[in-house]
Parts: sequence; structure tokens; C-alpha cells
Amino acid sequence: MTASAPTTWPREAAEVFDRALVCQYASLTRDGRPVTWPVTPYVGAGGTFDVSTGLTYPDKAERARRDPRVALLCSGAGDSGPDRAPVVLVQGRATVRDADLQAGTDRYVRESTAKTGAGFAGMPWFLVKRLGWYFARVWVEVTPERIVRWPEGDLSGTPEVWTSPGDVAVPASDPAPTGPRLPSRSAPPMDWRPFADRAARLGEPVVTMVADGLPLAVPTRSAVRTEAGFDLRLPVGVRAAGGPVCLTFHRHGPAMEWQENVVLVGSGAGAGDRLSVRVERALNDWSLPENRRERGRSFLGQGRMLRKRLEAEAARRGQPVPRVRRPPA
Repeated sequence: MTASAPTTWPREAAEVFDRALVCQYASLTRDGRPVTWPVTPYVGAGGTFDVSTGLTYPDKAERARRDPRVALLCSGAGDSGPDRAPVVLVQGRATVRDADLQAGTDRYVRESTAKTGAGFAGMPWFLVKRLGWYFARVWVEVTPERIVRWPEGDLSGTPEVWTSPGDVAVPASDPAPTGPRLPSRSAPPMDWRPFADRAARLGEPVVTMVADGLPLAVPTRSAVRTEAGFDLRLPVGVRAAGGPVCLTFHRHGPAMEWQENVVLVGSGAGAGDRLSVRVERALNDWSLPENRRERGRSFLGQGRMLRKRLEAEAARRGQPVPRVRRPPA
């Protein structure tokens, strides 16, 4: 059931996020560069839009804890739903929740299996319980400051814009974990071009710029590959913002049983609704293949690597490793 929306912002936004399997979540690095990844959105009980990231790969949350300016975009990118589905952008402030890892894990098991449970359908519970490295979660609750809607997904039409009528009260994030960060899981790719080749079959990208001090993530009306990167056409109502840029390409199965992602970062320049992006590098990603056997092999391989990080990340937060518990019937 959709959580009730505050009377001040559009109820339709909550309905879109409640139905969506994927939204694009943008956060900022230390030097103010946007990084945008596809995640599953949820509507929080307190009038927030919530996403999660694995405890074993918490960078999405750590960026938001350091700089709470974030954005969420539900655009239907990579989806097989109706062509005229609404496009909704939420810009706001993030609150990171990981002071109770067991509660966060319980919530993710309950809500993710209700929303995208087909990915684990038929798996015996004794095997699901061993996936703590996947189900242990850090949550990011986003309090909206600005919501932009293209009601029928028509990016050539003027969007509807809602802004908070006053200062937004945003709860503080839970305290940051102690001790040194764990080393990166893998070395960064040497060349972005093979990733751009993969992106060609994933549809139009979502582009994230920084405008008015906030990450601005929007779908593109067109994207043309160039020698240096991409030439993009932006939606009506969105002006090109020069500076750091992130391009996110994504597609997924009807129940999120598989997904493929390509994320490229660089710099942009342009005017009006035209933005030229010079790609500098690709970001590492874990995609799940469409082929069921290959998908299982990939999942098990990631599990072997990430399981080693689970205890360390829990210890950094002064907590025991959370258990995967069956949701109440």
C-alpha cells in the first residue's frame, strides 16, 4: 500500500515511486561530482522517498551522509512498462540510517521481496538465509525539496514543478562508522570505450548534472555517440549545466531478475537543451546477466567476495552481523 504523501507535495509522485522497480539515485562525491546508480525505490512512512544500498558496498550511503544533497529519478529507463508512464524527479536532502542494521535488514527482506521477490522465487529459505551479504542494508531516506513531473512521460512538454513552501526539516543521519574504510573491491577500468559500446544496447541514458547546488538527474531525449563521448538533447524545462556529468545506462527484466548497467563520468558543456559530454572514465559495476545459469554464477561469485566484507562493515558500526529473517506471514 502506498504511504500517505504530505498534503504539500503531489500524491502522484508517491504513486509513481511505489510502483517503480527502479529509480536513478544521484549523490555527490567529495569534490562535488554526481554519481548516479539504478536502485529500487520505496515510499517511507514519514513522507520520504527511500532507497537502500548493501552494507557490503555502502558508498552510495556514505556520500549522502557526507553531503545530503541527492536526487531520485523515476523515468521508466530500462523498463518494459507503458511508453507514457510519468517521469518524476525528486531533489532533496538525505538521511542515512544504519544505527540498527538488523532493523534495516528486516525492512529490506520484507519490502524487497514484496516488490521484486521474483528474483528469489522458488529458492529454499535455508539458502536465502545465507545471503546476508546481499540483504544487510543501509537505508537512505530522502526528504523532498523540489519535485518535477512530466505527467505522461512527454519530455517535449513543459513539466510541472513543486517546491517546498518553506525550510525543510531534515533529520540528522546516524553517526558515521569508525575505523578505516575497506579497500576498493576492484581496480577502475582502464578504458571507457568498451563500456560505451555495451551501453549502445541499453537505450537512452539518464544524465546527471549539478545545477543550483543540487544534483539534477533527467532522462535524455536523444544521445549520439561522438569520439569524445556523447551529444545529448535534454527534456523541455531543463537547461544544460556545464561542469561534472554522470551518464547512467540501464535496463532490467520485468521483475528485476536481471539487470545491466553502464555508468560513465566526465564533464559537460552546452546551452539550452543541448549538452555535449566528454567522457573521462567508466565506473565499476555489477550487472546480473539475463541467462539464468550465468546469473547464478555471477551472484555466487559476488557473494564469495562480499561475504568477507559483511562482518568488517558491521564491526565498523559497533554491531553484530544482521541475520536474514523470514518476514511475518
